[in-house]
Amino acid sequence: MSVRAMTELSYASGPSATPLLGHTIGADFDRTVAVHGDRDALVDRATAPMPWLDTTGPGGRRWTYQELAAEVNAVALGLLELGVGLGDRVGIWAPNCAEWVFAQYATAKIGAILVNINPAYRLHELEYVLNQAAIRTLIAAPAFKTSDYAGMIAEVRPNCPRLRDVLLIGRPEWSALLATGRAADAGRLADLAAGLSADDPINIQYTSGTTGFPKGATLSHHNILNNGYFVGELCGYTEQERICVPVPFYHCFGMVMGNLAATSHGACVVIPAPGFDPRATLEAVAAERCTSLYGVPTMFIAVLSEPSFEAYDLSSLRTGIMAGSPCPVEVMKQVIERMGMTEVSICYGMTETSPVSTQTRTDDSLERRVSTVGRVHPHLEIKVVDPLSGTTLPRGTPGELCTRGYSVMLGYWEQPGQSAEVIDRARWMHTGDLAVMDDEGYVDITGRIKDMVIRGGENVYPREIEEFLYSHPDILDASVVGVPDARYGEELMAWIRLRPGAEPLTAESLHEFCEGRLARYKIPRYVHLVPEFPMTVTGKIRKVQMREESAEILGL
Repeated sequence: MSVRAMTELSYASGPSATPLLGHTIGADFDRTVAVHGDRDALVDRATAPMPWLDTTGPGGRRWTYQELAAEVNAVALGLLELGVGLGDRVGIWAPNCAEWVFAQYATAKIGAILVNINPAYRLHELEYVLNQAAIRTLIAAPAFKTSDYAGMIAEVRPNCPRLRDVLLIGRPEWSALLATGRAADAGRLADLAAGLSADDPINIQYTSGTTGFPKGATLSHHNILNNGYFVGELCGYTEQERICVPVPFYHCFGMVMGNLAATSHGACVVIPAPGFDPRATLEAVAAERCTSLYGVPTMFIAVLSEPSFEAYDLSSLRTGIMAGSPCPVEVMKQVIERMGMTEVSICYGMTETSPVSTQTRTDDSLERRVSTVGRVHPHLEIKVVDPLSGTTLPRGTPGELCTRGYSVMLGYWEQPGQSAEVIDRARWMHTGDLAVMDDEGYVDITGRIKDMVIRGGENVYPREIEEFLYSHPDILDASVVGVPDARYGEELMAWIRLRPGAEPLTAESLHEFCEGRLARYKIPRYVHLVPEFPMTVTGKIRKVQMREESAEILGL
């Protein structure tokens, strides 16, 4: 095959003059502490809704890198005194707070595997994860919002024989852990560090899974440390950054793209609230002079729609990351124009790939940043293949996106069969996402394979329709799903959130708006007006639930 023919295939690799990091998370953290010990490392403003924490006023709590290291080491040594060892699973079930960060780095230092537990889990899911990962020690908030975590843990504990210790943050057992750790011999951590490998599993994150139980993506130091580091590199991070992280730590977006991107560059993490709150996010950016802000598109929509938006000075913002789901073009433009995030970056990835595989660069044109998810990440490979044959497709042809490299997970915890379903023999991770790669290697995610609607033999990609609906002056947010139809196989239903004060939208008026501007088979037949979309805790729209509810609404 000629060189010309090779370049026309939907394949790209990420050569880089910057080498991969070969050490552990703990070693990288210690390196940063040694260089940037007096700089701000962590600001936790997430205190008011958590009465179980001892707060220090409206400005929250803050730590320099030296102070953060002292807390991390105390937790690490306290866990060692409890008998937690290399490879033991330590669960963390809490909203965003400083203690989450302590646990993340403490477990990495002793080689224990941190298991992130979704704050939205109920009894059935909690019991499943505790047993599936054989969690030995559980660190948890006593409660959050309407969830009584302590009570739920007590209820499932008799059914979880491997669970030995439960440490409730802010309660006597947590204070005792810290006191024990502070009195212990810190030399133990240095001795342990010598026996740790960057390839050791260090984190289990359960995918949200649309069918059956969630699967535990198992990630190594090498996976997530490097991914966080290179996300920060492409954002142009230095020790001067102050990164506002309203996205959850339990997900890769928060703990990898947020925490690890920050600590690998000596930057500061700012926690605006325990859960996403648009006003608290704006307050944090303004008060802490944040240079970077993270969020999924729905979060940015909420921030931009906050009635008091104009009252906040956001002039410190330079960059940030929008990820988690495809970004509507109009939202991206507003983030740049109204929030001053001129270097905002779009990232694409999944938990199983640590998570980021592609990212826009700060020097990419606005058009690239509003219409693609960027190019392949350093040290990774991507390709677009025919979902059935696995053949790499020509550029410009839609197919399934696959990725390979250091970022691909070790596998699903204790589930080799399901791991083999998504990672092939050549170690390509099959994402399940539909994508198109252009001549310059930029990737456009057009939807999920399972979200594609086949109407009368025509393949319809909901994202294309959603992007168009954002041009309607009364539509704040839109999501399109397929519903069963006797004649066409499937029809389209648009779930729509209207702007405040807008007149109700009907299927007829929407059809009139779309007529002549969208192909007729792409015009939604049904309209469902809602105040909010069903969401996962990470801010992703739950289209599976929407399809089910749509069928019920239509009596199908």
